[in-house]
Parts: sequence; structure tokens; C-alpha cells
Amino acid sequence: MNNQENSIEVPVRLEDRAGKYLTFELNDTEFGIEILSVVEILKMMEITSVPMWPDFAQGTINLRGRVIPVVDLRQKFQLSATEETEQTCTIVVELDGDQIGVVVEAVNEVREINEDNIADPPNIGGSVDSKFILGMGKVGDSTIILLNLEKILIGGDMELLRSEVQEPALSV
Repeated sequence: MNNQENSIEVPVRLEDRAGKYLTFELNDTEFGIEILSVVEILKMMEITSVPMWPDFAQGTINLRGRVIPVVDLRQKFQLSATEETEQTCTIVVELDGDQIGVVVEAVNEVREINEDNIADPPNIGGSVDSKFILGMGKVGDSTIILLNLEKILIGGDMELLRSEVQEPALSV
């Protein structure tokens, strides 16, 4: 795992944000994550809760013998927990060599967004932290909030989750 505390914050250039994004719904808002970080999309499956984990951490899933922490993105964004429906699913992403499941209300589609259609996140001042927003994608009349998953899922409470979910050693 990288030591995030010693890294220097380098702003992401508009041209570096262009690309393909998997879009999904949360709280009637469309979000996008870079498709290159997506491992797979799963229907909801049994989640094993883990005592003393933060509220946004639903627990773990066993995916083909690999234990993966699962985060409810609504709760991570300080919204109410995701209510499970037929469309609710888990997006498994890989960040910094680790896989993490992210529960979303519904997956929409993969969209290609070029640099001309990406704006910087709005700056509303105060103590609002928008570092987790990569940019605002404009597609037709829609605006898609492009997320920087590393800022959301790496550091702080997430390091605790990732360190507690280690691959068990196989005994022969």
C-alpha cells in the first residue's frame, strides 16, 4: 500500500480526465468512475457484516475465494443506506492493488467523455471537501459527477478495512 501522507497533491489536468466511465445512480444523481478501475459488476450477494467497522462498510463478500470489503457509497457520502432493489448491485473495483466492492443503486452504461465535456468541480468555498470529484461530465442535457475513487476509497477508515481483509494463507 502506498503511503498517502507523504505524497504531493498534483491537480489532474482536463485532458487526463477524458476517457470511458461506468455510470451509475445514487440518490437520483448520475455518477461515473473510470472504467479501467472496474473489475466486474455483481448482483447483490450475501454480505458478511464485520463488528466495529464504520457504518459505510457493509462487510465482506467471498468472491471466488477472495475476501473483498464492501462499501455502501450512499453511506460513505453521508446519505441514508442503499435500499436493495432488483437494480442494486456491487461494482468491484481495483485500486492500489486491492479489490473493493462498492454498492450502488443501479448501473447505467459506459460513456465516453472527452476533455471538452469535462469541467472542474464547482468551488463553493467553506469547509466542503470536493477533492473526491474528478470533474463534472457533460453529456447532452445531463451532468455526470466523475468520481476520483482513490480519494474516496483510500486513506483513513478505508485503510483499516483493507488491512483487516487479508488473503488467508492456504494450508496444505
